[in-house]
Amino acid sequence: MRIMGLDVGSKTVGVAVSDYFGWTAQGIETIKINESKEEFGLDRLKELIDEYEIESFVVGLPKNMDGSIGERAEISMEYGDKIKERFGLPVTYVDERLTTMQATRMLIEEGNTSRKKRKKVIDKLAAVMILQNYLDQQSKS
Repeated sequence: MRIMGLDVGSKTVGVAVSDYFGWTAQGIETIKINESKEEFGLDRLKELIDEYEIESFVVGLPKNMDGSIGERAEISMEYGDKIKERFGLPVTYVDERLTTMQATRMLIEEGNTSRKKRKKVIDKLAAVMILQNYLDQQSKS
């Protein structure tokens, strides 16, 4: 069973998939979205679902630091509702506070990633971290 992890932003969605065993997450790509035109990248997502034989989704939920649900988290849940409705696959939400900051820090510490390149891969790396955290939690339980 393969799982797709998504990091939903205002302009892009980072995409990661698990291996068949559910042990590791690999970054796939970053899909551009345009909320104002209601272009949410769902056609591309469908292609990836078919290609990787996806059976469920894990969507990062960017809660506020106090654990409450803010505007960004609501947008992520709306996106999750759209994919659940369109594809009929289960969606699990996981707390993703600070994953984008962690991903940025990792790329900066690596040292050879320019700011421009970081912008292109940050959402994909955040999706990997969201999915990997979920897979690790599942293997412990």
